[in-house]
Amino acid sequence: MSEVQFRFRDDDPVSDPAVTVDAFAEQTNATAVRVEPGDDARELLPHLDRLRLIEVNFPAFTDGRGYSSARVLREAGFDGEIRAVGEVTIDMLSHMRRCGIDAFAPEKALNEADAQAAFDRWADVYQATADGRQPIWAKRHPA
Repeated sequence: MSEVQFRFRDDDPVSDPAVTVDAFAEQTNATAVRVEPGDDARELLPHLDRLRLIEVNFPAFTDGRGYSSARVLREAGFDGEIRAVGEVTIDMLSHMRRCGIDAFAPEKALNEADAQAAFDRWADVYQATADGRQPIWAKRHPA
C-alpha cells in the first residue's frame, strides 16, 4: 500500500485495511473498502454509515471510472475519507478534488510544488461538484 502523500481532512487518518467491494458485503466489521474500476460504487450506498474510508483505485491514468465512483459516493452523502490510490498523476489532482476525493496515495510520490500548483490551478469553476466550491455562474446570479 502506498503512503498518503496529500490529505485534506481534519480527522485522524484511517489505517484500517481496505477490503474489496465483494468481500465487504460478507463482512460486518469492515470500515474500509477499495473500489476498483469495474466495481459499482452504488453497491456501497446502503452501508455508508459504517464506512470510514473508501479507496478508489486508478490503475492507469487513462481509466477515469474512479472519478464517477467518488462523485456518486459524495452525492449520496458519504462524508468519510475518499482516497485516490494507484497511478495518480499531477494532471489528475484538481479533477479528483472536484469529484470529492480528499486524500491521495499515489504509487510514485509526486513533486510537492507541482502538486500544490495543480490543486490551486483554477480558483473559479463552472460545474457544481463535490468539493463545495460555488460555480462561477452562481456567483454572477445569486439566488
